[in-house]
Amino acid sequence: MRHARLQDRISWASNVCARAAGDWADAYRTFDVSAPLAAANRFLRIPALFTGMMGKFVRPQGYGDALAHGIFDYAYTKPGDYLVQGDATWFVAAQGRLLPALCVRTNRVVSFTRPVAPTATGMNSYGGVTAATVAPLLTGWPASVIGSSGSGQPSADLPSDSSIPYWTVLLPAVPGILLLPADLMSDDLGRAAVVSAAELTALGWRLTVKQATT
Repeated sequence: MRHARLQDRISWASNVCARAAGDWADAYRTFDVSAPLAAANRFLRIPALFTGMMGKFVRPQGYGDALAHGIFDYAYTKPGDYLVQGDATWFVAAQGRLLPALCVRTNRVVSFTRPVAPTATGMNSYGGVTAATVAPLLTGWPASVIGSSGSGQPSADLPSDSSIPYWTVLLPAVPGILLLPADLMSDDLGRAAVVSAAELTALGWRLTVKQATT
């Protein structure tokens, strides 16, 4: 059996399973850098079902479990697409040949900016980071933000100081956007963070960010 035919049959079977046991989801695809879940980016309504990484419905997701296998008709989706099902939002990280889709459940909406260096020589205005001295990179992107084991200590080293948390952030790759260490991140909870490490993988971005403190 030819590969294309076999892949089509697998996608069809996934659709049958999702129709029988899943629920309807809205699929979104954007070619912009902001608001991927805008109404104009919705291109499909599709039945979908999500299960654990072992492909079995044996236990619910636990703390820090962001990855899942997506069961739906893969013929209509591609990596980077978002699926919104009720109050859950997922993005497709990978669709390997003859394999189920790897999806990431998001829990935050994040934005990224980059500090801009002064363009004039000589004396310049205040050189700190302000709203007027950053360039937007990504705005309003659902992402998975998970606590990381790393932590830092404020430089003041006061008795009341607490450790600075690190997070692992997963989000789709965006054509034309390269995230770098020292980029700034903010989320829908009003928290601010600085990118410590940025890794562009075959599954999208995997970032290590450090919460910014004052």
